[in-house]
Formats: sequence, C-alpha cells, structure tokens
Amino acid sequence: MLLPNKLFSYNDSILSKLPVILNNLSTPLSPKQLYYEINATITPIEFMEALDCLYALGKIDITTEGRLYIC
Repeated sequence: MLLPNKLFSYNDSILSKLPVILNNLSTPLSPKQLYYEINATITPIEFMEALDCLYALGKIDITTEGRLYIC
C-alpha cells in the first residue's frame, strides 16, 4: 500500500483515493458497480488497496448480498 512519504506525494498515495470511493457510496453498491463508477480515476490495484484500507478503518462494510456500504 502506498502511503505518503519522501518518495510518494499525497496525490500518488492510496489516501487520496479514499474520499473518491466514499463519495460514490451514497447507496450500497457491489464492488464491481463501484469500480465502474470511478474507474477513470483509479487503477484496479489501487481500488482493492483502498477498499482494504477503508474496511480496516471501519469506514465501510459488506452486506450478505455482497454490497458495500458506509458504516
């Protein structure tokens, strides 16, 4: 996971991608639907790392149907 440091700026890090994901989760979406909504601004690897980070921070969760939502 890329975090900001001497080599990587905030804009190049995963942290800059978290608000983009949270802003697009106004309604519960599947990960595939969410990625298609924001794919112009993020790569698939960055998307998965950002989802991991948000889940670990307790900001998102997943339903039994497989939809992501904001906690």
